[in-house]
Amino acid sequence: MPKQPSQETDASQLQRRTYELTILNDIARALNHSVELSQVLQTGLALVAELLGLHTGWVWLVRDDSSAGYMAAAQNLPPALAKHPNRMRGSCYCLNTYEEGDLEGAANINVVKCSRLSGLMAGTDGLRYHASIPLYAHEKKLGVLNVASPDWRKLSAEDLRLLSTIGDLLSIAIERAYLFATSARLGVVEERNRLAREIHDTLAQGLTAVSLQLESADALLEAGADPERIRTTVRQALGLTRASLEEARRSVMDLRAAPLEGRALREALRALAEESAAKGEMQITFKSTGEPLPLPVRIEVGLYRIAQEALTNVLHHANATCACLTLQISSKQITLTIEDNGEGFDPTQVARERFGLIGLNERARLLGGTLHLESTSGSGTCVEVTVPL
Repeated sequence: MPKQPSQETDASQLQRRTYELTILNDIARALNHSVELSQVLQTGLALVAELLGLHTGWVWLVRDDSSAGYMAAAQNLPPALAKHPNRMRGSCYCLNTYEEGDLEGAANINVVKCSRLSGLMAGTDGLRYHASIPLYAHEKKLGVLNVASPDWRKLSAEDLRLLSTIGDLLSIAIERAYLFATSARLGVVEERNRLAREIHDTLAQGLTAVSLQLESADALLEAGADPERIRTTVRQALGLTRASLEEARRSVMDLRAAPLEGRALREALRALAEESAAKGEMQITFKSTGEPLPLPVRIEVGLYRIAQEALTNVLHHANATCACLTLQISSKQITLTIEDNGEGFDPTQVARERFGLIGLNERARLLGGTLHLESTSGSGTCVEVTVPL
């Protein structure tokens, strides 16, 4: 019994849909393998040309700082264009149409005569027309995908829909590549700031201490002090120098892991309090309350550095006789407090070049926490950092 026309139509439509889905699946899978823009564009062009039986294609992208377009990728350009790059610069009919907003959506994807090949007799490989597919990220203009073939037929509604969906897939891949590049740049900036804090918290502080010891030794020499006393001061400077050198080596190897040296935060803070007390010949106590919950490494390192910086400020600027370092851990948050009985200061009058306080605030913010500073002249200082868990 012969098939009815409607059955043939249904089978043909099913075959067409299967073909389209196969193409879209292959393109989406290939585009998902990379976040590098040039590779994304070349992959997209090659697949479109292969799967749709085309030969040539190129992508125009719009610069962020202007509306001008530039050729970001190309596939099998004819000699008349490949050997004359100047013909691929500047505006053209399809770019002007896109910029004016008349090239948007599947209904407006169609075959147009390429103005760059207009009037050329040789080196065109028979190309005269191309289809222009607009690329958008929401309402943001990304550029245009042009695909060409020497024997263009009239595009059907299915062809237009398929090209429009391919354009959407490529637009998503382009925007993802842009976002990844932006994220990488921000990561570089954040890492640079982190390195600056690490250098200030370790090497700069160590070298400052060495300088103070050497200045003391020089003053003792000028005063004709006991040689043994001078020798002790120089030995202390040498010890600090060795410690700074070792810290520099550890920082180069692993800046993140060096501060705690495999210890839990409580043990590391207790050791820090003891070491700081020994350096400054002042009493520093450590208190800890709450459950010993496991904490992310970044929080432990960040809080350790905050405590280190705050205690360094106490030793160098507070003229205090005692200080208290307190760690409180609960299921909801962790609080670190550094309090001293020193001479205090007016927080509103702190010079902008005081990188120590800048570093404290930056570290607290990067941990997702808040820093609260209380200090008045003659009444000591209290630094409290709260980080939600």
